[in-house]
Amino acid sequence: MSAPWGNQGLMDRLHLDNAREHHSKALKRGCRTYSIALEYRPRKRPHYGAHIERLIGTMMGAVHLLPGTTFSNVAERGDYQAEGKACMTLAEIEAWLAGEIIGPYHADIHRGLGIPPATAWDEAVERRTELMRLPADPAAFLFDFLPCEVRAVTREGIELFNTHYWDDALSCHYTRPGGKLPVRWDPRDLSRIWLELPDGDHLEVPYRDLRRPAITRWEQLEAQRTLRERGRGAVNEQLIFDAVETQRFIVAEAARKTKAARLAMQRTATALADAQRVRAAKHSDLPKRAQPAPVSGQCPPPAPPLGDLPFLVDEKRG
Repeated sequence: MSAPWGNQGLMDRLHLDNAREHHSKALKRGCRTYSIALEYRPRKRPHYGAHIERLIGTMMGAVHLLPGTTFSNVAERGDYQAEGKACMTLAEIEAWLAGEIIGPYHADIHRGLGIPPATAWDEAVERRTELMRLPADPAAFLFDFLPCEVRAVTREGIELFNTHYWDDALSCHYTRPGGKLPVRWDPRDLSRIWLELPDGDHLEVPYRDLRRPAITRWEQLEAQRTLRERGRGAVNEQLIFDAVETQRFIVAEAARKTKAARLAMQRTATALADAQRVRAAKHSDLPKRAQPAPVSGQCPPPAPPLGDLPFLVDEKRG
């Protein structure tokens, strides 16, 4: 379906609960870049989130009408075979939910407002004295919220999460001993990373071994956990990818038998598809700052060592 969607713009303030992901440095860095204030719900004060909980309740009321619903509790479900009736993939339920929000919810009369939410939004925008803020570049906006690590650039390339990345252009950006540069990565697809250069430009760097398949960060973490449980103290790149391939095969075989395995397979497929869709929309086509033309045959000077960066991702290194 296609429908007008005027409910957009950069918020001045973002209200959150205290989930771990809401305290990530990637989120804080992105919000700081776009002047979005973060306001966290006081701990153990659930009534501060009543408005979003009410919206979730409304959406779940619609979801429970779909085939395969698990209902709100066991008593309500009764003898209904939810797993047997389920027929939608994660991508399909995402599209359905978007349609529910754009259509019935925003276009119908809201009991509390007395008018459709879309109309209330339009009237509120007309009363604003300031223009709505929009990202200058949607691709760059998403990029600014990706997690970040700092890594050395050597003749072996860049190593991140026990995986090596290489591009011929890296030979112009080797770091001095002890020096490091920021590296951004997309947890939905680890097949490439983005090196942030001192001039503000970004270099997309693929796997050093281009035969390796695209994997998600969750698969990579699970593979490392499995290898450590088996007593493989020296976890290396080849073992990780071998383990991911084995796990994918097991999940695919089990998907015909168990609900959890089907969900795991769908999660991986959806994450990889989302990341590829973003790249197809010129994810790496970021604005570049003007800089003097380099002397022919020379590389840019090496990057100086960085101080502490305030936005490193909150995650144990692999």
